[in-house]
Amino acid sequence: MKILIHGINFSPELIGIGKYSAEMAEWLVAQGHEVRVVTAPPYYPQWQIGEGYANRWLRERRRQPRDKNGLVVYRCPLWIPAKPSGLTRLLHLASFALSSFPVMLRQIFWRPDMVLVVEPPFFCAPQAWLTARLSGAKAWLHIQDFEVDVAFDLGILRADWLKRCILIAERLILRRFDRVSTISVKMLEKLGSKGVTYDRTFLFPNWVDLSEIHPLDSTNEFRSRWGILPSKIVALYSGNMGEKQGLEIILEAAIKLEESSDVQLVLCGDGAAKSRLQEKYASLKNVLWLPLQPLEMLNELLNMADVHLLPQRADVADLVMPSKLLGILASGRPVLATAHPDTQVGRIVSQCGAVSIPDNADAFSDLLKSLAANPVERRRLGRAGRRIAEQQFSREVVLRKFERELKVICRA
Repeated sequence: MKILIHGINFSPELIGIGKYSAEMAEWLVAQGHEVRVVTAPPYYPQWQIGEGYANRWLRERRRQPRDKNGLVVYRCPLWIPAKPSGLTRLLHLASFALSSFPVMLRQIFWRPDMVLVVEPPFFCAPQAWLTARLSGAKAWLHIQDFEVDVAFDLGILRADWLKRCILIAERLILRRFDRVSTISVKMLEKLGSKGVTYDRTFLFPNWVDLSEIHPLDSTNEFRSRWGILPSKIVALYSGNMGEKQGLEIILEAAIKLEESSDVQLVLCGDGAAKSRLQEKYASLKNVLWLPLQPLEMLNELLNMADVHLLPQRADVADLVMPSKLLGILASGRPVLATAHPDTQVGRIVSQCGAVSIPDNADAFSDLLKSLAANPVERRRLGRAGRRIAEQQFSREVVLRKFERELKVICRA
């Protein structure tokens, strides 16, 4: 089967959407499929071109042992704003849609069987659909994040007329794809409200490589590297530091925990909100800021935590399913999340951690204190999380179901 993948993020060296896209493509190649990817050079979450890459059109060919066809990756340039905002983000995404359009059209002559586009950005969906139709292929839209809804809910975009126009366009485009998938049950329900019939939807959750992320007996070496005493209870947030993560609740909780000498809060990662938050909360002595860690150190980083922190803003909790949750589960450590009980995050975390009221720093800090004081409960919850990862979110289980669906659609 010939599969063409279109998406702005394709970065096996990083975590997040880009890593999932890369692992999916490499897995499909290993199963004997021919795969081409049209993407951008890695730039996220630092908002600058990754080391070893250039911001121009490039063609890469990747081969692995026993690969029959290899993997062909086309990198297309894009404009990266120095300070991302509502308007500059739109221009940034539009720049990739424009630069990748001619590359997508050239793939018509390759005659793919399936064109799969990963959102965000939604800007890429129309050209992916057009490429599929012109080449006689099936068209699949996979939604990692309802970026349009999130942009308006967070106030990144505000004009009512613009919202109406974009939502109408989104509805028209969604109806034209042969399959539309997303990563959680709640997000599938959202697709229904946007006019996508149930028979054209597919639940395609993110996954975790259980051999890469697994419980470790000791992480004292990693802790000592950053000057963290073995006696400290480490509460870790690791991931993107953007506006929709709602990291303020962690830092407000840190203020309430300043007198609790046994809790060390660690925030690791990068993103558009990091410098603002560091400046605002610079006086906190119980908060350690770490840079984004290399992928090969991810397992040690996740195991460093006694408790993982997963904040979400209440106004976007139903619109995103944070991929970092899966690594947390696989690490065998408990998690403290902000979520409503009826969301997928709320239902999962209630089995392997604690769920706090969104935007309530008092409740969040109280639950963190309770977990910090109970090592037996932390171990029980961590084991429960690992079982959930093994049963529901292992890479092989998720991608096998996806491949079966691909074959069903292409035979139809």
